Amino acid sequence: MPRATQSVRSTSARAQSPDKRTAILAAARDLVSRVGFREAQMTGVADEAGVALATLYRNFPSKAALMVEVVAAVAQREVDAAAGLAMGDGTAAERLAASASLFASRALLGRRLAHALVAEPVEPEIEAARLRYRRKLARVFETIIEQGIRSKEFPVQDAQASAACIVGSLFEGLVGPLASDTLSTDADRQNQARAIVGFCLRGVGSKDVVT
Repeated sequence: MPRATQSVRSTSARAQSPDKRTAILAAARDLVSRVGFREAQMTGVADEAGVALATLYRNFPSKAALMVEVVAAVAQREVDAAAGLAMGDGTAAERLAASASLFASRALLGRRLAHALVAEPVEPEIEAARLRYRRKLARVFETIIEQGIRSKEFPVQDAQASAACIVGSLFEGLVGPLASDTLSTDADRQNQARAIVGFCLRGVGSKDVVT
């Protein structure tokens, strides 16, 4: 094999290494957390990651492809965090309150990124990734509701529909608090998050609302 060809293939392999992709994804996530999906451009991601633009495109052929992976990575992290509490100790109501509250509090801590994941207008591919995120999160709540029905903490209901409503309430209810404005304080946002979680618990028929 000619030396020039070996060099090209070696460079391509390095560009598409797991470490390189990880660095690019981290840079893209950090950029989205500051400016959102719309304003996060490939040139900015390349600068943030410290790679050439050509290297970025060898790893991710388009901005949409990159942002789909950003959504998937961030979503899995949030789902895992909620699932950790959902599978812990306590009554179904306590675990549902804890996992929903954790989701809300983490969203408020990273408001710009959470707003991008919840409400920012995006391309169809990214929206499809966000829908997968919602379904995964709903499945966490659905499992708790099913357990609550079996233990007779919650009345008999369609657990899948109830879980979808909880996710919808969290996403839509947090749009205002997540917005980048100066019209509300951190305390106001936390109070609204607690009110949303209380609403969700009442929605599944919890007798003791824990928020």
